[in-house]
Amino acid sequence: MLGFSLPKLIVLAVIIAAIWYGFKLFGRGNSLTKANQPGDDTDTVIPDAVDMVKCVTCGDFVPAKDAASCGKEGCPYPGS
Repeated sequence: MLGFSLPKLIVLAVIIAAIWYGFKLFGRGNSLTKANQPGDDTDTVIPDAVDMVKCVTCGDFVPAKDAASCGKEGCPYPGS
């Protein structure tokens, strides 16, 4: 009937191993194709660094170049 024999267990182990490695290869190939698609650089874009200076009026840090006014009276930076 449904007896467990060594040849049946070996065949079952081979089938399970083949399915396991098949899914691993499929998953690896899928991740490689996603990483190599042109035009999809959203996760690899690093913004440029900007030098910051501390506003003497409010204490907030603003960009040193093209700084906008904080809106408080006595702000040394021009309004935008």
